[in-house]
Amino acid sequence: MATFVDRVVLHLRAGDGGHGCVSIHREKFKPLGGPDGGNGGHGGSVSFKVDPQVHTLLDFHFRPHLKASNGKGGAGSNRDGATGDDLVLLVPDGTVVQTVDGEILADLVGAGTTVEVARGGRGGRGNAALANSRRKAPGFAELGEPGEQLDVVLELKSVADVGLVGFPSAGKSSLISVLSAAKPKIADYPFTTLVPNLGVVRVDDHTFTIADVPGLIPGAATGKGLGLEFLRHIERTAVLVHVVDAATLEPGRDPVSDIDAIEAELSAYGGLEDRPRLVAINKIDVPDGRDLAEIVRPDLEERGYRVFEVSAATREGLRELTYAMAELVATQRSAAPDPEATRIILRPRAVDDAGFTVTETPDGTFVVSGAQPERWVRQTNFDNDEAVGYLADRLNRLGVEEKLAKAGAVQGSLVRIGDREFDWEPTLGEGVDPTAGLRGTDPRITERSARPRASDRLAARKMRRQPTPDLPGYGTDFDDEPGDDED
Repeated sequence: MATFVDRVVLHLRAGDGGHGCVSIHREKFKPLGGPDGGNGGHGGSVSFKVDPQVHTLLDFHFRPHLKASNGKGGAGSNRDGATGDDLVLLVPDGTVVQTVDGEILADLVGAGTTVEVARGGRGGRGNAALANSRRKAPGFAELGEPGEQLDVVLELKSVADVGLVGFPSAGKSSLISVLSAAKPKIADYPFTTLVPNLGVVRVDDHTFTIADVPGLIPGAATGKGLGLEFLRHIERTAVLVHVVDAATLEPGRDPVSDIDAIEAELSAYGGLEDRPRLVAINKIDVPDGRDLAEIVRPDLEERGYRVFEVSAATREGLRELTYAMAELVATQRSAAPDPEATRIILRPRAVDDAGFTVTETPDGTFVVSGAQPERWVRQTNFDNDEAVGYLADRLNRLGVEEKLAKAGAVQGSLVRIGDREFDWEPTLGEGVDPTAGLRGTDPRITERSARPRASDRLAARKMRRQPTPDLPGYGTDFDDEPGDDED
């Protein structure tokens, strides 16, 4: 028997973008062929898609770590890298995608519904795409951006029109087996049903689905028994049917007390108060079962329930129960609002929004936050001085330096962008042509490389201020010369 899994935790990672290529076209009699490094391919994304042929999350239970393919790196002769393949994960209808903190990312209902949860990293541009009128042969290329990674929780909530609820061994599985083509496990002991069962019922020209939820007991809404795990499967049902046992031999149990206990659990779980109810008193074919049903029927009808006396064994009363369920389902469907067409929402960025912010931390570090500058930093090869100079120019054009100055940053202040920290050099090498050096170098950085960094100067200043009593000669006046002692 296949294992039923309705909740899994997945560790997803989108593909990384491919690195751009640094290449110069070389051909006989063409010494100045120019840059021809291709761009890297974008990484593959991770998305979920509803497939009607998938009914459980079992496959993800055994493979919780999933990753899309990476983009390929660019190559010479203007050859771009291949884009990584997207990873499309097929899930059952009614799957809820949420974060580990409980935030719902998507509620997937309906065949073909798709949502992207992790976007692949951008591919880095090659030096051919970075060339301009000033920098005709760049000696650097952009790195590929890492793909997004996150942990998600998948929960399956069965999509059914009618939900059968009741105590264990009340006959829910027997009812769904005779009302539909479903073949659940049926036995004469409690908790025979360990997983929800779905069936399709046809009445004249009406078709609806019915779900058999594992048996509920008092305390199910707080985790007792199997109720807490499977109560979610009746959240989407339009009609609830109480299946009660008219032939139970347990002391203190009868159809009325059973319904009261189940209603208490449904109320504790919450969100099900507006669902219409029916009552099916099952097993009237058993001796004394019919008599008990006739005794409790007036009491249940006084509470507003429509009561049906049925027998799954002899199929007595099932026709009336089926038509009543079809009638309520049709009523609920007609009362439901018409589905709205998908609305495309455009959220343009404000005119005065630079796309980043600058904040100062208590320790004096200036943090630049924003999607664009953080992406530029991730795509910069810091082992290449020319690439670092190009990043400085981009940040300056974006307005980062202006905002840093307004925030109080001075030369040598520690600035953090993403996971990179560096000393701020305002208007890096102003008046110096950044293209006047060899490929892969930047004269502005070369000129400043001999200057001690701000962190080094701070460490040296702290060392000078610290006393060193353990060193030889500590406390000796070295300015005094022998023979200068006063008599």
